[in-house]
Amino acid sequence: MLKAAVGSNDGDRRCGLIAIVGRPNVGKSTLLNTLIGQKVSITSRKAQTTRHRITGISTQADTQYVFVDTPGFQTTHTTRGTAALNRNLNKTVQSVLGDVDVVLFVVDAGRFGPADAKVLSLIPPGKPTFLIANKLDLITRRSDLLPWLQQMQAKHAFTEFVPLTATKKDDTQRLLDIIRPYLPEQPWYYDADALTDRSDKFLAAELIREKLFRLTGDELPYTSTVQIDKYEEVEGGRLNRIAATIIVERDAHKGMVIGEGGERLKRISTEARTELERLTGCKVFLEVWVKVRSGWADDEKRLKSYGYE
Repeated sequence: MLKAAVGSNDGDRRCGLIAIVGRPNVGKSTLLNTLIGQKVSITSRKAQTTRHRITGISTQADTQYVFVDTPGFQTTHTTRGTAALNRNLNKTVQSVLGDVDVVLFVVDAGRFGPADAKVLSLIPPGKPTFLIANKLDLITRRSDLLPWLQQMQAKHAFTEFVPLTATKKDDTQRLLDIIRPYLPEQPWYYDADALTDRSDKFLAAELIREKLFRLTGDELPYTSTVQIDKYEEVEGGRLNRIAATIIVERDAHKGMVIGEGGERLKRISTEARTELERLTGCKVFLEVWVKVRSGWADDEKRLKSYGYE
């Protein structure tokens, strides 16, 4: 588990669950990573990069913020044969919303479409909900946001409106300060130095999948995933030996991932290994294979075997 160095905390403590929700590609995972100050959720331009409930933890002074990053709610099936996967992702979004203290509803600043409206309709009435207008840096005239904001307030009684750019630390610190009063006074859920509740094995699979998506772009279809076959800590924890399999739908997809002379697969492995070493502080020996498993994204049993909740 990733951890951070923090000081001791005295006095009354606050702690709460904060859901980050929105349609695909509005910057939810980027926002989470900046809030935590460490990558705990992978990012890419491909829709539905986040496929799991990812918990990120930030502890500051007397307050512990427990963020839950969710998949972008899937309103259409982007690829044939992904019905089970899409149902799984949407179920994750819906299950999170009932449990949290605060909801961060993330949209592109100045935009609101049918996919955004679908996510907004899922938020339980009366739940403190912040309208997070992301990508503020792309808005040339801030005055243009006022009529849009008035339209948004007519759609939902938002508790707070927070315009920001998810990559800017100052913006996310301002967001933390705004969230704090809405969290209940209660003991912390996690140790003060915790950054996520996910295991290093899970993060390894996610990082490989991130490099897979980033280095294949739109070539590789939505239906690909990563399974960790072996994760061993050796030499007193100074070295991690990892064996992983990239699962694709068709032989043609396997060729896309491997690339000419195996160069693309080598690059995926190298970039994933380098980032894993940076995140864990350990040397990593990583082996990655590619296998074809047709129909996995519409097979409930296979989804569970690949770690989908």
